[in-house]
Amino acid sequence: MSKNRKMHGAQTASLSNIVSYSDDFLRIRDVGDWDNALNGLQIENSGGVTRLGAAVDVSTRVLTEATKKKVDLLIVHHGLFWPGLQPVRKSLRRQLQIAFENDIALYSAHLPLDIHPKVGNNAQLAAALGLKSAQPFLEEKDQPVGLKMRASMPRTELFRKLRKALNGPVKIFDFGPKQTRSIGIVTGAAGSEIYRVARENIDTFITGEAPHWAAVAAEELGMNLLLGGHYATEVFGVKALAGHLSKRFRIPWEFIDCPTGL
Repeated sequence: MSKNRKMHGAQTASLSNIVSYSDDFLRIRDVGDWDNALNGLQIENSGGVTRLGAAVDVSTRVLTEATKKKVDLLIVHHGLFWPGLQPVRKSLRRQLQIAFENDIALYSAHLPLDIHPKVGNNAQLAAALGLKSAQPFLEEKDQPVGLKMRASMPRTELFRKLRKALNGPVKIFDFGPKQTRSIGIVTGAAGSEIYRVARENIDTFITGEAPHWAAVAAEELGMNLLLGGHYATEVFGVKALAGHLSKRFRIPWEFIDCPTGL
């Protein structure tokens, strides 16, 4: 390690213990995903962890903030290798250099974090909306990636709750019933699945983003389509996971907020 960033007197946890526990807790080896997600530990550090960081995406900006906050294990939803196999140059070289020089380990969890029943993005958003009795639905990569709930409430109340939970604007296409009966949640970019969602008899669909044609489809299908933003709907999981690990391993954590605007 070129910079001694470990704090004297600070509680230190074993990186290997945290990784082993997280892999089992999230079922990293069991949950299918796109190959480039590369779930699990993506970069190791010298072996000790004194402070966790949580972020939706890894980037130069996030790693720079992690350095300032003395984070030595960064947990992200979208990891370093989404572009696939590539030369270590320019942005990738820069990100790796920041991690190596500041002894920052990187752990990524994509679909395993989306679908987790406790700390997952879907479960956490449903809880923030006060929705209960959620059932998994919408299979992708051999497992259900969304949650559906039977819930009767005025859609205006749901709109208000969603804005509050996301702390930001929501794009609303209110072509469905004014009183919801069945609500589906798939965080991130699931708007293109609107026809599959409709086949589940869901009248109100909450996701992060959607292609243009999904708005037309919502009208044709008579559905309420609520788009809260890809980033905004996926801050929940990394926060919940970092909080859970913080309690278990008795180390502090920080959320590094770098919204994309999408």
